[in-house]
Amino acid sequence: MYIAIAVPLRFSYTKATQALNFFAIKNGGEINKMKALKLLYFAERYHLRKYGRLITNDTYYAMEYGPVASVAKTLSEGLRDFSQGNDMEADYASRYICPKGNRREIKSLKAVETEVFSQSDIEAFEFAWGRFSSFDQFQLSDITHLYPEWKKHEAALSSGTVSRMGMDALDFLEDAPEGADPCHPLDAAEKELRRAQVIEEREIHALWNQ
Repeated sequence: MYIAIAVPLRFSYTKATQALNFFAIKNGGEINKMKALKLLYFAERYHLRKYGRLITNDTYYAMEYGPVASVAKTLSEGLRDFSQGNDMEADYASRYICPKGNRREIKSLKAVETEVFSQSDIEAFEFAWGRFSSFDQFQLSDITHLYPEWKKHEAALSSGTVSRMGMDALDFLEDAPEGADPCHPLDAAEKELRRAQVIEEREIHALWNQ
């Protein structure tokens, strides 16, 4: 039996910034913040299921409008409240994206720095854009509510006692309900392999950060 070690992997602020930038440019230079964050979630779900790792290693929370990559959200809003105690992440992000419209929109400031991505990262972004970009932010929110990784927190969120619940990326491996895009289908053997990959990465990270 596998035991997941709850040690956050190293967050990639460069990938998170450039992912938001990618979607803004795809959308003509600007994009609704919630829509961009939902597209990022779908890209991450796809990548984890197909390749066994998240793209950004962000911390995901289940919130009223669906899954949210927490630090990517902060970057998208031009804020500087980071646990690392420095502004490196926000300074980098401010060179590529900036908030608009009371922080409801993200504007691209320059071309995507594609060197930060692997080919599989870009594949996942293209998947998310191709499959989900035709929906607006509220439609995307409703779609994310179908997935088991958000659904498991629905009762707690509906109770009004909490505004967010921590999500485990391993839950991204759970099957979507019929009619919802699985973001890369997995059979039982593939699912177990991906689960082992994620847990092994966490264990290695935990050993290096003792």
